[in-house]
Amino acid sequence: MILISLLSGLLLLWLGGEGFVRGSVAVAMRLNVSQLMIGLTLVGFGTSLPELITSVTAALAGTPGLAVGNIVGSNIANILLVLAVAALIKPVSSRSEAFYRDTSALAAATVIGTIFILFGDIGRIHGLILLAGLAAYIVRVYLTEKQHGLANIKLTDKAQVVRPKPETLLVAITLVIGGLSAVIGGAWLFVFGATKLALVWGVSETFIGLSVVAVGTSLPELVITGVASFRGRSDVALGNIIGSNMFNILGVLGVTALTVPFEVPPELSIFDLLVMLAATALLIACAATGKRVTRWEGGGLLVCYVVFMVARASVA
Repeated sequence: MILISLLSGLLLLWLGGEGFVRGSVAVAMRLNVSQLMIGLTLVGFGTSLPELITSVTAALAGTPGLAVGNIVGSNIANILLVLAVAALIKPVSSRSEAFYRDTSALAAATVIGTIFILFGDIGRIHGLILLAGLAAYIVRVYLTEKQHGLANIKLTDKAQVVRPKPETLLVAITLVIGGLSAVIGGAWLFVFGATKLALVWGVSETFIGLSVVAVGTSLPELVITGVASFRGRSDVALGNIIGSNMFNILGVLGVTALTVPFEVPPELSIFDLLVMLAATALLIACAATGKRVTRWEGGGLLVCYVVFMVARASVA
């Protein structure tokens, strides 16, 4: 029953996220919303929707270890696993116009999120600060991209890599509603299965959040980034990871704290936070060397992820 709950929940999260993003992009296009805002909000939000709903559901269920473990674990997995896979498929390049802006924002968000988590108690004030940071980042990107005339090029390509739009508005709206419903239902099943799995394995809910839940909710990023890299859109692949990690910290943690203030469980160690900070630093360092992540660097990131999971499992 635990396996069925995990697999069915994961399937609903994946399919629901796919449907939600595809439908949302189509509705926005038909309402003449700019490609820039579609990419900044709907595409970035949609790929992080499983993390958002899963973390909020876990916090509401009284399992904050799963909630915060999912956020930290997803950011680690996005860099050390998802980016590694993309780089192994094809070296991942970065667009120089946005590289320093986006990576500096990611570094700042990661440091702020780490400090808040170290406080131990994350309340609504923290949530509001994080969400304000996300809004400020979106406005900043919108203004700079519009100023340099890069909006249509960047995000039209990104939307094409991610999803084609449905043919009719009715289909699009159906996908939005159905996708959101599937994600909510999938998150409940996934959290239920993960909680039971922690009891059966005799490990903490935080460890399950860092491992099983984090990898499961990062599957949309893995699929989108892998497809983008395979199609030669490695700039989209890197941008998707940076955007997803930004949204996980500022959006997912912010919304979760705003919805259900919670106490960070002691099982989430400083080691986990240091790994998240180190992974972010590795992403920036790898992409800064020649503005791309090579296959060798991707292999190194993957080895780091395996070492982290083995080390974390040994103390779980």
